[in-house]
Amino acid sequence: MENTGTGPGPITPDGSPVEFYTLLSPGGEAEIVAQVTPPGGSVLELGAGVGRVTHPLVGLGFEVVAVDESAEMLAHVRGATTVLARVQELRLDRRFGTVTLASQLVNTVDDAARRELIAACARHVKPGGAVLIQWIPAEGHDRWQVGRGRQDGDITITMAAVEEVAPGLFHATMRYTYGDDKVWTQSFASKRLTDDELSAALAAEGLRLERFVTEDRTWVLAAPVQTGERG
Repeated sequence: MENTGTGPGPITPDGSPVEFYTLLSPGGEAEIVAQVTPPGGSVLELGAGVGRVTHPLVGLGFEVVAVDESAEMLAHVRGATTVLARVQELRLDRRFGTVTLASQLVNTVDDAARRELIAACARHVKPGGAVLIQWIPAEGHDRWQVGRGRQDGDITITMAAVEEVAPGLFHATMRYTYGDDKVWTQSFASKRLTDDELSAALAAEGLRLERFVTEDRTWVLAAPVQTGERG
């Protein structure tokens, strides 16, 4: 299944409707980053989108480099250095105190892409730094059901379709409505990962799963393995 999107305005290669994402409110992600990043520290935000998280990070005084493959998305980012690139191919000549990979990108059904995403995090984090990854825990997929949704101000977000097409492999479509006349859909595939599978994927790229930093377990803190630490 290819990720696709419909609705008014530009749609990115992964099916994200740009205008919809400009309407979303911050969800406390910047505060999560602040828990593990020294004041004034550097943050590499992979998959930054329109800056929904970037702008609060800048407001908290962090130096942010925002990376996304969509020029339409990055055009909305203010106050940060922007880099137009696919995360998997990113090779900057520097490392950061904190690297973030949000939007459940790690749940991609493409195992090779998952390795490349995690490798991008590993090669850009400083020794002793932090990697923050947003994922869907295994139990999160178990709660998916048609009609489940939430409100974000004037936006209604609803799961319009979901199917487990193979063991642990899901196809889903989200429906977003704003006001009386704007409707978008975003269809995507997602792979259920266990804690052990995520830990192994991180370890393969030189990262150690440290802990879950939110009560719902959707944000994971990983750290680079120090020289001599790997057995």
